[in-house]
This record gives sequence, structure tokens and C-alpha cells, in this order.
Amino acid sequence: MGIGPSTKETSLHHFRDPLLDVVGEDKDVDLVGVIVLGTPQDNKYKTFVGQRTAAWLEAMRVDGVILSSDGWGNSHVDYANTFEEIGKRDIPTVGVTFNGVQAKFVVTNEYMNTIVDINKSEEGIETEVVGENNTNEIDAKKALAFLKLKMRNHSK
Repeated sequence: MGIGPSTKETSLHHFRDPLLDVVGEDKDVDLVGVIVLGTPQDNKYKTFVGQRTAAWLEAMRVDGVILSSDGWGNSHVDYANTFEEIGKRDIPTVGVTFNGVQAKFVVTNEYMNTIVDINKSEEGIETEVVGENNTNEIDAKKALAFLKLKMRNHSK
């Protein structure tokens, strides 16, 4: 449980990542970088990954984050932890992940209040069509719009 054919990002998707294209081309934001992190098996490392990522973002003094996940189920445990660690540092964050009807979050927290669901199937389920439920340009534009709004409200 967590990553299936339709939520698995292919190599081509990584080379043409819509989030990077949309955020990188936007004149209102400064794309600082991309952090790639895994989903450890051991719970102590799950916590460590979220803490380390948030500390890194804080050290870079970012104004906002788009936190993307290409998995669900157990992957959402790490996702929620990373959201919480970033939120504790008062950094506006928007999530992009697969939810649909079958992949509702197994854990949540107060910081997970803005999520772009990348489900594309009419049934709201993970399918056997490779790449069907991946982030596309519309999802990326939504995430960026939400992030800009959160950053603007945060600065007031």
C-alpha cells in the first residue's frame, strides 16, 4: 500500500515535473531548490526525516513550501510528520498528494490544511494506468496559487 501504477511518477515525469515548471517560471516567487526525501521503514527515521527537512528549510529561510508526495497510505505518515515539523517552524506549506476516496490520510495535524489532491480517476481510486494520478500543470498552478495566498496572509 502506498505507491501503485497510477500514483508512481515515471522518469519522464521527473524530467518534466509540472511543479518545477510552474514555480520556476513564476515571476512572483524565487524557487530556492528541491529537497528529495525517502520513506524510511523505521519510525525513528520517519521522524528524523521530517525534522531534518524542516530544519533545512528553516536554515534556508524559505518563505513557503510545496510539499509533494508520490505515494499514499504509509507514505502519508511521513508526509504528515514533515508537514508538522515545517508548520512548527511557522513556514507556510501547501501539500500535493493523491487522496481520492480510498487514500484519505491515516494521520493528520493542524498544519495539513491546504492539500491539492492529484486524483484523476472518476472513481477516485488508484488505478492500474501508469501515471494517471500524477501532478499535472493544473495541480501545480493550484498549489502555487494556494501557497502565494498563504504566504501573503502569513506576512500580515
